Amino acid sequence: MNQTILHRRTLGHFLLAGALLVGGAVGLSRGAHAADEAPDALVKRLTTDVLETIKSDKSIKAGETQKIMALVDSKILPNLDFARMTASAVGPAWRQATPEQKTRLQDEFKTLLVRTYAGALDQVSDQTVTVKPFRGSVDDKEVLIRTEITGRGDPVQLDYRLVKTPGAAGGWKVYNLNVLGVWLVDTYRTQFAEQINSKGIDGLIATLAARNKSSVKS
Repeated sequence: MNQTILHRRTLGHFLLAGALLVGGAVGLSRGAHAADEAPDALVKRLTTDVLETIKSDKSIKAGETQKIMALVDSKILPNLDFARMTASAVGPAWRQATPEQKTRLQDEFKTLLVRTYAGALDQVSDQTVTVKPFRGSVDDKEVLIRTEITGRGDPVQLDYRLVKTPGAAGGWKVYNLNVLGVWLVDTYRTQFAEQINSKGIDGLIATLAARNKSSVKS
């Protein structure tokens, strides 16, 4: 019984956390300073803007998928290392995938995340996010930023893993998040491995495409 309750609580917090991440498309802009922005500052800006915008935008809060998807494409993806997220979720099979398969996997995984977490946006109410003191170094290439969501119920720890990417469009990018000890990408890796082992890469792509098609929200 306790495990069931914990599972439901974890799932609910994961949905909210994912909503903060993919819903973060709303209201975010990547200014000229972003490449030099500290990782904790990025996470603070991201989560604060997300919460405030979701609270004030009824259509986003209602989970209108097409609007959220368009905003993700234009706003949130610059703050994600999405190729790394997808590769990690797919696991070792990623190395054997063709360029076309990798493109399809990224497209379907992005759609899956947006449509899964769009339904959790209505859980956003009076929550606030506190970014805990950054314990890393500005010279690190990968960092962990810890935050805490407070509002209804007990506080929830939400951690972000970020990697520093080079180039003019570089800077810190999110590639994984953790809620109550569960990492999002790791959770999907377990699910994807079952599909890959039984049906291969193309089977996983087909499964994701079918799931995404069945969850279309008008």
